[in-house]
Amino acid sequence: MKHYDVAVIGGGPSGATAAHDMARRGLSVLLLDRDGRIKPCGGAVPPILLKEFDVPESRLEARVTSARMVAPSNAEVDMDVGGFVGMVDRGSFDPWLRERAADAGADYVTGHFDGLDRSADGALTIRYRPGGKKAAGEAARVSALVGADGAASKVRKQAMGRQETMKHVFAYHEIVRSPEGKTPWFDPERCDVYYQGKVSPDFYGWVFPHGDCTSVGAGSAVKGFSLRNAVKLMRDKSKLDDNDIVRREGAPLPLKPLRRWDNGRDVVLVGDAAGAVAPSSGEGIYYAMTSGRSAANAVADFLDTGNANALRNVRRDFMSSHRWVFFILGIMQYYWYSSDKRREKFVDICRDPDVQRLTWDAYMNKRLVRARPGAHVRIFFKDLAHLVGMNPR
Repeated sequence: MKHYDVAVIGGGPSGATAAHDMARRGLSVLLLDRDGRIKPCGGAVPPILLKEFDVPESRLEARVTSARMVAPSNAEVDMDVGGFVGMVDRGSFDPWLRERAADAGADYVTGHFDGLDRSADGALTIRYRPGGKKAAGEAARVSALVGADGAASKVRKQAMGRQETMKHVFAYHEIVRSPEGKTPWFDPERCDVYYQGKVSPDFYGWVFPHGDCTSVGAGSAVKGFSLRNAVKLMRDKSKLDDNDIVRREGAPLPLKPLRRWDNGRDVVLVGDAAGAVAPSSGEGIYYAMTSGRSAANAVADFLDTGNANALRNVRRDFMSSHRWVFFILGIMQYYWYSSDKRREKFVDICRDPDVQRLTWDAYMNKRLVRARPGAHVRIFFKDLAHLVGMNPR
């Protein structure tokens, strides 16, 4: 039986980042990922991700410089992002991350994760089938396990015992061929975001350009709501209804970090498996990679010291950096997404220059900007006036 210092189940941005960082530290790493899995994702990444995770700009499919918010009334607010937002296609970006982990020394295997077992002495063994479900099974003994296998994580279900219910929406998108150049209805350098109840009663819809292709998608937790119809509405408005569909994808999208990410012994969760996705926006790539890097550091400490408390630092460090952003975004989703009347007011707020500047500063830098206290005060009173119906300008 093979033995690894650590196995990583799932090779998306969180798992591939964790495997890459641990392999670079000299740990023996098994990276197991299911073949053909592509998550539905708008693909937006802030420039800081390129810097922090050494991702070359050549991996970007497009650079977006503006965003358009569309209200229930079809009123539109255009926002200059103050730089650019990178756009990646998960169909090519994730494999590149996995290959980078392999180049760093990880044993990258495409296959199916069957489960885990413990021997009488407490040793952890994982069972998997290289090549897929129909292949012969293999087993490997591991000293630590990283669960990066998505919102419906099998690792979480088997290793963590009784778990809290993960709050999520179901996301669906269609990757379609982009028009050639800019049209009156589509801009290859602009993201369109739809805040309309007919597109999503509790989330939003998007049209995100990826160069030659475009992601058109939406999310909702409302059972019976037709996301396919929502996507059709947005394709029709953007005049993308006759463009060829490259692929369709759907998957649950977490909206709140779980209260516990480790089992107190030798297993830690990252990315969607841990709920490391921003409420309201559903942004996950940057947060997934951040949690993966934190897990790599924590697992290395755990293997060096034998102290399982090191694994708790993954969630602790993540929430220490992002707690307030996630808290504010959670309130935003709970309040502003609850009705079309409130969505209309929310889009109207986005006209404000202070709101635009601080929103994009926070997105680009992944922190609440404290350099403009006057702007924060102005936004507070403007938001308060909107809530009571004064509608300031």
